[in-house]
Amino acid sequence: MDYDLTTWLNLGLRWLHVIAGVAWIGASFYFVWLDNNLRPPVPEKEGVKGELWAVHGGGFYHSQKYMVAPAHMPDHLHWFKWEAYTTWLSGFALLTVLYYVGAPVYLIDPAKHAFSQPAAIATGLAFILGGLLVYEALCRSPLGQRPRLFGTVWFLCLTGAAYALTHLFSDRGAFIHVGAIIGTAMVGNVFLVIIPNQRRIVADMLAGRDVDPRLGAMGKQRSVHNNYMTLPVIFIMISNHYPVVTGHPLAWLLLALISAGGVSIRHFFNLRHHGVIKPDFIFLGVALVVAASAVASHKPKPAEVASDVPFPVAQAIVQKHCVTCHSATPTHKGFTAPPNGAAFDTPQGMARYAPKIRERAVDSTSMPLGNETHITDAERAQLGAWIKAGAKTP
Repeated sequence: MDYDLTTWLNLGLRWLHVIAGVAWIGASFYFVWLDNNLRPPVPEKEGVKGELWAVHGGGFYHSQKYMVAPAHMPDHLHWFKWEAYTTWLSGFALLTVLYYVGAPVYLIDPAKHAFSQPAAIATGLAFILGGLLVYEALCRSPLGQRPRLFGTVWFLCLTGAAYALTHLFSDRGAFIHVGAIIGTAMVGNVFLVIIPNQRRIVADMLAGRDVDPRLGAMGKQRSVHNNYMTLPVIFIMISNHYPVVTGHPLAWLLLALISAGGVSIRHFFNLRHHGVIKPDFIFLGVALVVAASAVASHKPKPAEVASDVPFPVAQAIVQKHCVTCHSATPTHKGFTAPPNGAAFDTPQGMARYAPKIRERAVDSTSMPLGNETHITDAERAQLGAWIKAGAKTP
């Protein structure tokens, strides 16, 4: 039996990562919404900061938030932490299986930097850990008390990391490491601040000590940070489906514009939960994404080629650079089946998948992965010319 362990491990980890991510993001969005919709109780209730009545699924719910903590600790108290921890653990395991074990295919691009596999892994881990250290230093500095300035500086740090990574790693590898930096900062907020502070609050209550309100305020600050970082990290999770972004020479700028658009849109909804309607933040978010699309449409002028590139020339390029992976029986050690079922080893396959070839190998440099076959700009232009002329086959 030919059992492809890596493929099934990849599938299982990806599925777990998505499920855990949905649970974490859903809980995070819900509690930010809940916090923004709390109203002072009528009549006033001692120690209660706000409350909300809601109806869902045929039932009524009554939520209350205490200024610091309730007078008596309930017997059952749910801690929202494993949603975050499972998302990060599954994501890091997936990063390891796909991008570190498979670094020669998915992470290293010799045209950018000729890393050895251990050096590429060490560089990726250094960026992730370094990003967490920079984020924590910013949060714990006086800058952390100035939300707008903090957000601007942290955004510029992430943009700088994106610029560096897109000049070191493969297109997909660079984006996924930016996402790993953000995701690690987010789970760090839960692991290093939110949960420890909550444990201190509970311990003080049980011991009869006064509870420091700053502990809750710090946790709320980090929760709000996570709320704003969520949409950019979701986009990065799906970015490998959009080589027009990841494979662009200015991919770091496109990522910055799209992420800023996501932050702006998220800010609109946060204000809306407070009852403040400012559609200009929606317009700004959309405008930033449109600006990214405008940047993406401008690319370096392709190499000059004849407009009548014959099929044998295009086929020779595909045979040289593509069919080691994209064939019915791949010879590349990283694949046991053609990626996404796309096989180009026959004229019919080339014609059928010509739009995909153009999207990933002509309009962008996403394929071949890491350009390990060293396809030239002239060859990409020849493929583009053959496809533009109708992708004709014998």
